[in-house]
Amino acid sequence: MNFLERILDGLHREPGRLLLQEAWSDRVERATAGELLARVALARRFLRRAGLRPGDRCVLLAANSIRWVAADLAIMAEGLVRVPLYTRQSPAELVGMMRDCEPALIVCGDDLLRAAVQELWPEAPVCLLSEVGAESAGGAATTTAAPGAASTATVAADTPPLPRRAQDPLVIIYTSGTSGDSKGVVLTTGNVDHMLPCTLQRLDELMHGHAGQERVFHYLPFCFAGSWLLLLSSLSRRSLLTMATDIDKLQEQLRLASPHYFQNVPLLLERLRAGIDKKLQASAAGGLYRRARVAWAHEQDGRAGALDHGFLALADAVLFRRVRRKISPDLRALICGSAPLAEETQGFFEMLRIPVLQVYGLTETTAICTMDEPRGRRRPGRVGRAVPGIEMRLGENDEILVRGPHLFAGYWKRPAETAACMQDGWFRTGDQGEVDAGGLWRISGRIKNLLVLTSGHKVAPDPLEERLRLAVPQAQQVLVVGHQRQHLTAILTGEVTAAQVTAALEKLNSTLPHYQRVHAFHIEREPFTAESGLLTANGKIKRQRVLDRFAAALDALYAAPVAPGATAGRGAGVISSSGRQA
Repeated sequence: MNFLERILDGLHREPGRLLLQEAWSDRVERATAGELLARVALARRFLRRAGLRPGDRCVLLAANSIRWVAADLAIMAEGLVRVPLYTRQSPAELVGMMRDCEPALIVCGDDLLRAAVQELWPEAPVCLLSEVGAESAGGAATTTAAPGAASTATVAADTPPLPRRAQDPLVIIYTSGTSGDSKGVVLTTGNVDHMLPCTLQRLDELMHGHAGQERVFHYLPFCFAGSWLLLLSSLSRRSLLTMATDIDKLQEQLRLASPHYFQNVPLLLERLRAGIDKKLQASAAGGLYRRARVAWAHEQDGRAGALDHGFLALADAVLFRRVRRKISPDLRALICGSAPLAEETQGFFEMLRIPVLQVYGLTETTAICTMDEPRGRRRPGRVGRAVPGIEMRLGENDEILVRGPHLFAGYWKRPAETAACMQDGWFRTGDQGEVDAGGLWRISGRIKNLLVLTSGHKVAPDPLEERLRLAVPQAQQVLVVGHQRQHLTAILTGEVTAAQVTAALEKLNSTLPHYQRVHAFHIEREPFTAESGLLTANGKIKRQRVLDRFAAALDALYAAPVAPGATAGRGAGVISSSGRQA
C-alpha cells in the first residue's frame, strides 16, 4: 500500500474518530474520519464529472480548511497531479504558475480569488472549492465526462484510490523564487512514501508514553511541502488537527487546540520569544528571571554551580512553568523549519524547558533532509542529523549535497535547470553548511547570497543579518548588501530609529573583522511583504527584487565617503524611508 491508501484505509476503519477542526472567532467546525471520507467521495465525483483524467494537473488555490483537505485527498485519489498555490501571492505570479503547469481545473477558495484569476486569464478553467464538495454541482468545469474518464457512479466513501506507481508525479509545488522565477518541483508518490514514515518515526519518539489521541495545532498554509507533510502525518496518526483561521488570534486558537506540538517558522518563534522576554522582564519576579538567564548561560558554558542550578529550579517553578501552561498545558515540543532559527532563540525556549525540534530541507527534497531527534542530542543552531536513508556531504564552497529516495523527479518542463542542480547523482542544495563530529548539521547561508567585495573578501550575509536583527529587535527585516562594492551596508524595515541602528552597529562592528563591518544603512518604514513582491510565499526576502527596488537609496549610501575604520553613521549617509537624512 502507498501512503494515500494507508491513510484512507485508516480513516475507513475509525469513522467516528474526530480528526479535524477549524477554529473561528465565533464557532468551531469539526469533521470525523467518516465525514471527511464522505467529502472526499463528493469531490471525486465532481472531478470525474468535470472530465479530469489521471495525470491532469489540478490547481488548489485556497486557505487551509476541512474542504481543502478533502479536495486534496480527492485529487490524489483520482490520479491527478495536484498543484497547491499560496493565496497571498500576487495574481500575476499565480497566473504565471498556472499557465506554466497547464491545469485542467483551477479550484479557488472564494469569489475574490476566482475573479483575480479570471481578470488576467479569462479562459481559465476555474471553479469554487464549495462547488467541488457540493452534492451535485457542475461548476465552471465541463460536466460531460471525457473519453476514458472513470464513472461517477462507482465513487463511494470506501472507494479505493486509483493505482499509482512510485515514479508517478504526485504534486507540483512551486519554489519560493528568492533568486529568480518560481520553478515547479515535481514530487512523486515514492518521494512521499519514503519521507512520511521518517516523519512518523520522529513523532512516535516525541509522543512516547502518550496513550490518548494527540493534538496538533497548525497555522502554516498546506500549499508548502513541509506543512503538507505534517497534515499527512496527522491523518496517518489519526490525530486531532486544529487549523488556525486568523493569525492575529493565535493565542486564543492555541488555547482551544491545547496541542502537544505544532509547526513554526523562525519569525513567529522570535516574536514569541521577544514577547515572553518583555513580560518576564517587567514582572514582579523580573530580578529572578534575569538571574536565571545568567545561570542558564553558565550552564551552557559548563560553568554552572549549585547556586545557578538553584536559581534555574526556582525560576522554573515560579515563572517558566506558567509560560509553558500559557502556550499549551500539554506542550511537548515546538517544531521549526523553513529557515535557520537564531541560536539565541532556540536556547531561550530550551531554558524554558520547551524543546525546539529543528527540521532542514527543501521542496526538492520532499521538505526534509535532517530532523532533530526528540530523545537525542540537540544543539541550538544545529538542525539535527540526516534522516534514515538520506546521504549528505559537503561540496565546493561548503555547499550541502544530498542524495536519496526523497529527491524530486525534476523541475516541471525545465530539463536544463534540473540537470544543472545535479552533480553525479547528488542534488546541489545551494545552501552552505557544516557538520560536527556527532553528525549534527548547521546551515550557514546560501551560496547565491555570498557577497564578494571589491577587495576580494567573501562575506556570507545570513549570519550578519541574524546578529543585526537580534541587536535591533524593533526591525522587521534586515538585508546586508555589498556584492561587488567596497564595503557592506544594510537595509532595515520597521519602526526603527537611526540612533538604535547606529548604537547596535557600533557594538557589533567592534567584534567583526574590518571587511565584515556594516558602514551605513537605509531604514524603510514599511516592511517587505509578499503582496509587494519583496517576500516569497513563505516569508523569505527576494534579495534581487529588494536590490532593484532600493537601487537609488543604496547608490546614495555608497556615494558618501567612508573614513578608514569608520562605523555606521560616521562618514556615511544614513537615509530614512522618506529620503531625508536621519
